[in-house]
Amino acid sequence: MTHPLRAVLEQVHPGSCPTDLNFHCHTTCSDGSLQPYQLGQQAQAIGLQHLAVTDHHSVAAHAPLAAWFEAERQRGATVPTLWSGMEISCLLEGCLVHVLALGFDLGHPALEPYRQGQAAVGEALQADEVRRRIQDADGLALLAHPGRYRLPFSRLIDAAQRLGFDGAEAYYDYGMQARWAPTPHVCEAIAEQLGRHGLLRSCGTDTHGLELRGR
Repeated sequence: MTHPLRAVLEQVHPGSCPTDLNFHCHTTCSDGSLQPYQLGQQAQAIGLQHLAVTDHHSVAAHAPLAAWFEAERQRGATVPTLWSGMEISCLLEGCLVHVLALGFDLGHPALEPYRQGQAAVGEALQADEVRRRIQDADGLALLAHPGRYRLPFSRLIDAAQRLGFDGAEAYYDYGMQARWAPTPHVCEAIAEQLGRHGLLRSCGTDTHGLELRGR
């Protein structure tokens, strides 16, 4: 069965974030500054259509945020579609990278090693194992911000493709501007490589501060 989030990610373009889609942001449940409901308020005010909170090794923000959105929906407000999300550390080509798990079964036991508030150890830290467990939980595995690591993004994306990853974060603000905008040239090259591989393209602000339109 085709994952329902796939159709959304297939429409991602340079202008999707931060006003329509955001699949990478953080709350106080990991290292962010916004409470889940505060992030929800900003997402609603921006008019986001789809949102995933990707706290590091935690899904604790999902339930209170989902409850807040449901309360808003009950009073007739328009709210984003909320997808499960988590940012997971792992080793790819011997390089420490982050993987975005999106649209997975929140209670699936396959992801238990990654819900402990810190990176896993041993085999569970390897990229192929992370990818397998995310997909076993009916989620999508995407390499986060490929241009931020010590190895070239081209090598890491190729490696992720060989391991069966679903895609990567194509549009990201590597300059960490106050107002989020995808970084020219780097993002274009990443998106082009993902397209050649037939991989999905994601986007997100990677917000850690108090403003969902910035990092």
